[in-house]
Amino acid sequence: MAEIDPLAEAFCQIRDPRRMKRFFDEIFTPAERHDLAMRWELMHRLRAGQAQRQIAADLGISLCKITRGAKILKDKKSVTRNLLEEQSHD
Repeated sequence: MAEIDPLAEAFCQIRDPRRMKRFFDEIFTPAERHDLAMRWELMHRLRAGQAQRQIAADLGISLCKITRGAKILKDKKSVTRNLLEEQSHD
C-alpha cells in the first residue's frame, strides 16, 4: 500500500493556490476533485450550523459522511476544525 507521507510533504511545499489547483488537476481525477471539494464544503456548512439533513439534500451525500464530519468538528484538537476557524478569522 502506498504511503501518504510523501504526498503530504508535496502538499506542504506548495504555497500558491493556483499551483495547488494545477497539482490537483494533474494527480486527481475530476471525480476525486469533486469529492474533495464536496467534503470541504460540507465541513464549512457544518461549522456554519447548517442542519445535517439540509446538507445531505443540498450536496446529495449520505448522512454517514456528514456525521463523520460533525464528529471531526467536535474534536477541539482537529486539524480540520482549526483550519476552518483560522479561515473564518481572515
